[in-house]
Amino acid sequence: MDEAAIGTVVDAMYAMISGPAGPRDWSTQDDVFHPDCRQIRTGVDAQGTPWRLSFSLAEYRANADALLAEMDFFEVETGREIRVFGNIAHVWSAYEARHAPSDAVAERRGINSIQLYKGEDGWKIIHMIWDNERDGVPLPAVG
Repeated sequence: MDEAAIGTVVDAMYAMISGPAGPRDWSTQDDVFHPDCRQIRTGVDAQGTPWRLSFSLAEYRANADALLAEMDFFEVETGREIRVFGNIAHVWSAYEARHAPSDAVAERRGINSIQLYKGEDGWKIIHMIWDNERDGVPLPAVG
């Protein structure tokens, strides 16, 4: 039961960020994300130095809408592992991103590490951090 509910939340997260160029439909954000959620984008610069950007929900919406204003972006999950203990859960979610769903080759692949909390209103994402595959960091098998 919990794993199915968690899967529904993760599916909704991917649906929310994917779509043609322009602002996303954030109407389901409160159903998917806990109000205290932090979303953290990570990467490395040209010299290989790690960096991270940390966002509140409002900051992430503004950042995503600016990045995707003129770019089609479709992210799909390619593997999932869920662990649940009491009212906490962790989802290890592999993804591929494309500019069009029909693109033969993914523009990027990576892992979303998603933590969820089960409160009175059900499972919600309370923390999410992700990184992309790159030279020296191959995507592991997930699921």
